[in-house]
Amino acid sequence: MPPRRQPPPASGPWGPRPAVLLLAPLLLLTQQGVAAAPVGAEGPEDSPGLQDAEFPSGLLQQAARAALHFFNFRAGSPSALRVLAAVLEGRATVNPKKGCQVDLVFTTDHYNPEVGEEHLGKCSARVFFRNQKPRPAINVTCTRLIEKNKRQEEDYLLYKHMKQLKTPLDVTSIPDSHGHIDPSLRPIWDLAFLGSSYVMWEKTTQFLHYYMAQISSVNQWKTNDDTIDFDYTVLLHEFSTQEIIPCRIHLGWYPGKPLKVKYHCQELQTPEEASGTEEGSAVAPTELNNF
Repeated sequence: MPPRRQPPPASGPWGPRPAVLLLAPLLLLTQQGVAAAPVGAEGPEDSPGLQDAEFPSGLLQQAARAALHFFNFRAGSPSALRVLAAVLEGRATVNPKKGCQVDLVFTTDHYNPEVGEEHLGKCSARVFFRNQKPRPAINVTCTRLIEKNKRQEEDYLLYKHMKQLKTPLDVTSIPDSHGHIDPSLRPIWDLAFLGSSYVMWEKTTQFLHYYMAQISSVNQWKTNDDTIDFDYTVLLHEFSTQEIIPCRIHLGWYPGKPLKVKYHCQELQTPEEASGTEEGSAVAPTELNNF
């Protein structure tokens, strides 16, 4: 389906007694990973109106995808991107006035299928959807991460390659009309997916999720500092509306440093839903307190 409008031209950088949640998996998987937000001391039994949810089968997958978008953005490494493999278990609790909280455990695969690694690890997450509002609050922990030295080496090799380009990148249409991504362009795709992870997390609701379908343009900016800066125009496939949404994303990346993302999406949404800016760090931008 064609996008609703053309993307703008590129510009320069910048009740009943509640049930106790199934929390055991969250306590078992705390060795490694990215913790997004501290969970408040107030538990479900302290909050009136909570009840076990009769949730649709797709809710657990929806929560897992949102958690992985957030995880990928916070990790800030194109060499360590993950996608959902399978949901192992989960439970949802509803507060009619506030939203739906999902606790789940799931496995992940490497985003790049050419790497050949099967199940990359296991993650546990708590995801809170605020009554159909975007930007769910997320706390996610993952184990079996890619070895740190290996990830750092791969990220630095990519960074060095991009910095040494004599002519800044100016690329269109990844993948091509046949769905093929040239191996030389795979790092560009992975970097775009890294930045898009932030956008897709911000736009996700309990009923809408997103998939990066295509890069329609890439422009690399020459900078005087150590970061590499790109402007991407990506096409996001929105489920369940099946619409294609063009988003312009400005990405600033340096290995091991927080990811910097600015974006604007062409859609009929309120301003706070259609654009945003964020810099990755160890501190969470969302809270799970007072559910």
